[in-house]
This record gives sequence, structure tokens and C-alpha cells, in this order.
Amino acid sequence: MLDHVVLQVSDAARSRAFYERALAPLGYAVQTEFPGFVGFGTDRPVFWIAQRGVTSTEVHVALRAADRATVDAFHAAALAAGGRSNGEPGERPHYHPGYYGAFVLDPDGNNIEAVVYG
Repeated sequence: MLDHVVLQVSDAARSRAFYERALAPLGYAVQTEFPGFVGFGTDRPVFWIAQRGVTSTEVHVALRAADRATVDAFHAAALAAGGRSNGEPGERPHYHPGYYGAFVLDPDGNNIEAVVYG
């Protein structure tokens, strides 16, 4: 089981602004921060961004959503925050029966997904 994930970003302030808006529908908010690092979560930091040299690109992180409406809201919020769609909200039965997800590219090109099953 994963405990947390850290993405290396090129601009911590820009990525913080993006993720604050994009992750809000999932219930994620800033839990802690220190120079170059910001940790997001619902009750503790589990999704981190860090600006420390090498930038992560083309990483895929999927975050569990409560329901389909939350997946839709995540996608809309991420686009409004400057993300680019990498897959509209919808069913993807070729992944799993009941799989409903949406994909966005963050400012550094990482593929961030919200998903719900059933």
C-alpha cells in the first residue's frame, strides 16, 4: 500500500496554484508546506509536489474519487486551473467493469487521474 507520492515540479508556486484548484473536488487541500515542498491530502499530506532540480514528466497518478460527479468536478476544476485534458470523464470498461475516470495533464505534463469504481 502506498503512503505518499512526490512529483518533482519545475515551478512550485505554479503547481501549488494548479493543484489547490484541481484537487479541491476530491477533498484534498494543503496540509503542510516548507520551502520548495507542498503536501496535499484530506487529513494528512499524501500527494506532494517538490521543486528541487529534476522535474517529473509523464508520471501517471490516479486518485480515488467518491463518485462520478466528483470525477467530473475534478476534470472541470483542473481545466479551469490551466490543466489540459488527457481523457474526458467517462467509463472505461476495457480497464475494469464500472471504471469511470478522467485524466488531465498538469503544468509539467504529468497525467493526473480521478477514478471511481462501480
